[in-house]
Amino acid sequence: MSELPECPKCKSPYTYEMDNLLVCPECAHEWSKETAPETVTTVDTLVVKDCNGNILQNGDSVIIVKDLPVKGFLKNIKTGTKVKNIRLVDGDHNIDCKVGEFGAMALKSIFVKKV
Repeated sequence: MSELPECPKCKSPYTYEMDNLLVCPECAHEWSKETAPETVTTVDTLVVKDCNGNILQNGDSVIIVKDLPVKGFLKNIKTGTKVKNIRLVDGDHNIDCKVGEFGAMALKSIFVKKV
C-alpha cells in the first residue's frame, strides 16, 4: 500500500484518493496528485496587536492597562499587573495566560500593552 501525503492545507494525515485527485476528509481540500505540496500550502498567521498597535507574539510579557472585573472574585485585576508568557489564540479573547492569584485567564488584547 502506498503512503499518501498529508493535506497541504490542514496537515491531516487522513487523505484519500478519488479518481485523479487527493482529498482531505477534514477540511474538504482537493488537489491533484501531480501538484507539488509547496505550491498548495498556505500559511495562516495570527496577528494580535496590543492597545498601542504593537504586534504580540507567544511568550511575550504584557501589562494590564485597565482594571478588569473577574466573575467569581470580589477583586479586580488592577492596572499595571504584569503577565508573563502569554499564548495567542484565535477568537474574541485572544490571549491565554495566568494572572497571579486569579489563575488561568483569557484576555482581550485591547486591554494590554507589550513590555
